[in-house]
Amino acid sequence: MSLLDGRVTLVSGGTQGVGAGIARAAVREGACVVVTGRRRDVGERLAAEIGATYVLTDLSDVESARASAAAVVDRYGRIDCLVNAAGLTARGSLLDTTVELFDRHMAVNLRAPFFLMQAAVRDMLRRAEPGTILNIISVSELGGQPYLAPYVAAKSGLAGLTRNAAYAHRFDRIRINGLDIGWTDTEGEDVVQRAYHDAGDDWREQAAKRLPMGRLARVDEIADFAVFLLSARSGVVTGSVIDWDQQVIGGMD
Repeated sequence: MSLLDGRVTLVSGGTQGVGAGIARAAVREGACVVVTGRRRDVGERLAAEIGATYVLTDLSDVESARASAAAVVDRYGRIDCLVNAAGLTARGSLLDTTVELFDRHMAVNLRAPFFLMQAAVRDMLRRAEPGTILNIISVSELGGQPYLAPYVAAKSGLAGLTRNAAYAHRFDRIRINGLDIGWTDTEGEDVVQRAYHDAGDDWREQAAKRLPMGRLARVDEIADFAVFLLSARSGVVTGSVIDWDQQVIGGMD
């Protein structure tokens, strides 16, 4: 039997990057997958490619986020697994972040996951059935770079929310965990490196020289671990925010 055989799985922000990788892995493991995102052409193309369903969603709009969860329940009758994979990474320091940029980070990186978790947990409680939720966070939530101040604030909040919700619903057999992922090779990261850091075509090779394992993390590796955490194979684990990175947080020379 596949790890997610027949499980209805909503991957929020699942049309590209890590989210798309998790969607692919979940389909491969037998899940019935719904992906959401703002770009209809990208979402529909991915859904057709992997055998998933696409729901147009703007996570900066809380009602749109809620509607995506409702659409899954309307179509499939339930949500068994939720993955919050969207992540706005627009740069801003403590000194130059505007109110508008701060609010965008909070809306996409914290508010949308909060209310999607609320919707998923309500559905699980309505059916008196167990479920699993995985939040894709970031090692930056532990401190991060100076130019990621609003991102760090939002992702730190998501890490705390992960633990709080897991504790609140542990006796409902709803397992909620998070992954603090590190530097990963994605389409979005390529755009960010070129837009914000004047990176050239060889930025991956240059980055690899500075990393312990000699390369960036890969989406498929994170996706396989995400599927494991969503599945019964991960046992009773809940409330864990796991550092998924090649750097050792707190280690120093």
